[in-house]
Amino acid sequence: MPLSPRSEVENLSPCPHGGPDYAELKKFGLAAGDVVDFSVSTNPFGAPPGVREALTSLPIALYPDSEATELRECLAQELSIAPEDILVGSGSVELIRLVAQAYFGPQDLVLIVEPTFGEYEVACQLVGSGVLKQRLTAQQSFRLQVTETVNLIRRHCPKGIFLCNPNNPTGQYLAREEIEQILVACEDSLLILDEAYIAFVDNAWSSLDIIQRGNVLVLRSLAKSHALAGLRLGYAIAQQQIIANLRKVCPPWNVNVVAQRAGILALADKKYMRKCKVGIQHLKDFLIKELAELGLQPLPSQANFFLVEVGDAKRFRRALLERGILVRDCTSFGLPEYIRIAPRPLPDCRKLITAIKEITPLGYEK
Repeated sequence: MPLSPRSEVENLSPCPHGGPDYAELKKFGLAAGDVVDFSVSTNPFGAPPGVREALTSLPIALYPDSEATELRECLAQELSIAPEDILVGSGSVELIRLVAQAYFGPQDLVLIVEPTFGEYEVACQLVGSGVLKQRLTAQQSFRLQVTETVNLIRRHCPKGIFLCNPNNPTGQYLAREEIEQILVACEDSLLILDEAYIAFVDNAWSSLDIIQRGNVLVLRSLAKSHALAGLRLGYAIAQQQIIANLRKVCPPWNVNVVAQRAGILALADKKYMRKCKVGIQHLKDFLIKELAELGLQPLPSQANFFLVEVGDAKRFRRALLERGILVRDCTSFGLPEYIRIAPRPLPDCRKLITAIKEITPLGYEK
């Protein structure tokens, strides 16, 4: 008789993500390098200059610093906070699961505002927590109805609240005033504010001072902003006691030496992100204009990606993949009519538009 895992694991469904499915590509006779990938919302211009070359001489035979001390010090200086308020993780997903392990249990309820990043729910399921969902709609332009959120918090008193800001996949960005309203209602809850895409938002407000309330944890991702997705690199910001609790459940050596050094080098190039943001906005504007001319109107977004209603997202995605182009089918977000697109360099964007022109006569219009 086979040994059964915990019921939470046995009933767990994995969360789909953007990026290439290598087994799927093989079926199409494609390699990852053959595909133009619009499904991942990372910086399309790559890592800052010099990062790749500097990584070739690292001491990979030695264990990494479990505390990621130098990288945390660089982040602390960049953000004007204490290093003790920072925990570096192997991507945001690891940090999300550490939060669930440290703070949530089978008797707890966690509020998740959807559609959003599916790993929040997976983390809750792993620890047996209940999930309370607030579902946003296209009729409301996927804008958070803050009054409803506050009412849910006061009625159900969740142990935790996950908010993605700007939200994945909608690109909607909450103002500070909206977060403040939620904080007033959730004094006894842990608010996890996922800012993985904050580096791409124009005129973003700083959330760093609200961690002093003692029940707020901010997540950010160098993998997204500095194109280090293959190295897995994110960090959490919170009051020192919260960080200390997360460290208790954090595996040793969780961030490898290559990722730590790449993060340090990326942060050192202060001008890089400013230059990239300008370029990304131009590419985004180009795609929005071209898609609108094809009758595919992207939804407003303050992030570096946007949703497009295409009718049957699975069929649309497959038709593009047959032409060597990958977009994010948003069915797993509960949005089977939408795809998500993040800009690539201009030649790739032109290739995407050409491919869409080829497939729309085949019946893929919305």
